[in-house]
Amino acid sequence: MDRLILATSNQDKVQEISSLLLDLNITVLSINDFSDYPVVVEDQDTLKGNAIKKAREFASYFNMPALADDTGLEVDFLNGEPGIFSARYAGEYTSYETNVQKLLKELDAVPTKERKAQFRTVMSFAIDDQVYSVEGVCKGLITSDKRGTGGFGYDPVFYVPKLDKTFAEMSLSEKNQISHRGIALRKAKELLLSKFGA
Repeated sequence: MDRLILATSNQDKVQEISSLLLDLNITVLSINDFSDYPVVVEDQDTLKGNAIKKAREFASYFNMPALADDTGLEVDFLNGEPGIFSARYAGEYTSYETNVQKLLKELDAVPTKERKAQFRTVMSFAIDDQVYSVEGVCKGLITSDKRGTGGFGYDPVFYVPKLDKTFAEMSLSEKNQISHRGIALRKAKELLLSKFGA
């Protein structure tokens, strides 16, 4: 295996994932390297289902191994929402900011101790007819207002107590050390190295 396509159109995800795959002896490609790519409808009812579907469709379309992830923010007070709908919490084709504002409104006046949440990423790797999946979780709290200017999505309101920072206040390398996506991706790298010598 000498090439791998990242099955996402989200350029923020491409940057995070690519930075963690730099030391592998493979060429990591994204949709930016092609003039056309499949638009995958994320209609599964679990993060794993969506990740597997994206990985399979990209692998089939490009005829090369594909790595996909699906990530959800799961807030205890909201019974696990927004979950699989995290990217479209405030509706289809909404901005990061609109989703964040909806979340803050839903948690308005909720005390800090009841604002527990976790980010969960399922990463799936498709090669030939096989699919392998791994998972990463990072626990934290939802802040009452935005903090920091880095990251993307819900990063400005996802606070990690052990570092006393939101994801948006961390450098990319800091975030990758502890984040849900970083944890899942390190597991995926171990899988690639052990099974395929990447």
